Amino acid sequence: MARNDRTISRRDDGQWANKKDGNERASSLHATQAAAAKEAARMLHETGGGELKIKGEDGKIRSKDTIAPAHDPFPPRDKEH
Repeated sequence: MARNDRTISRRDDGQWANKKDGNERASSLHATQAAAAKEAARMLHETGGGELKIKGEDGKIRSKDTIAPAHDPFPPRDKEH
């Protein structure tokens, strides 16, 4: 089964992109990082789950989360969300 991971990142025009990993174009654009993350989580949940990576304004990954129903083989001891 192919991975269905998504990444949230800020574009040069200031919008936040919700992009499926491996694709060139964003699936959706949002005014806020929170709105992009919410839409990405919804899309992941509806398509079988996967990893959601959120990058900060500096382009570095600041958060990773596994969205159900995907299985995380190494779940964290404490919960971020």
